[in-house]
Amino acid sequence: DTVVEAKQEQEEIEQTNNFEGKTLIVEDNKTNQMLIRIILEEFGLECDIANDGVEALSIFKEDVYDIIFMDENMPNLGGIETMQKLHRSYQHVPPIVALTANTMKGDKERFLAAGMDDFIAKPIDSDDVLKVLNKFLHTS
Repeated sequence: DTVVEAKQEQEEIEQTNNFEGKTLIVEDNKTNQMLIRIILEEFGLECDIANDGVEALSIFKEDVYDIIFMDENMPNLGGIETMQKLHRSYQHVPPIVALTANTMKGDKERFLAAGMDDFIAKPIDSDDVLKVLNKFLHTS
């Protein structure tokens, strides 16, 4: 019965909506910053925003963030370079999820091979964000 299945699926989603933790959003586009912040706050997470990789490196503090959402294409310092600098500079770096409009075949593999922990394609979809949060964070 598809109605029962849909209801069960909705209940599962609602059960997993409350996460605990703090996220760092590294994104140069104001609209994307706002969208991902709204999605993450709806899931119960606190958010800090960095406008590019340079700003992310200056505000990052070890053991403060539980997950980082990182745009790949940014001025000053791109996502992969920022991630590599974080890993070189700190013992404990939380999971870093690439946010990118680059969704050609092979892009996901390239980001994961570079050291990203996961990948979300733009435009950002809350279901994709939820899957990543369920993978890396604890629910409250």
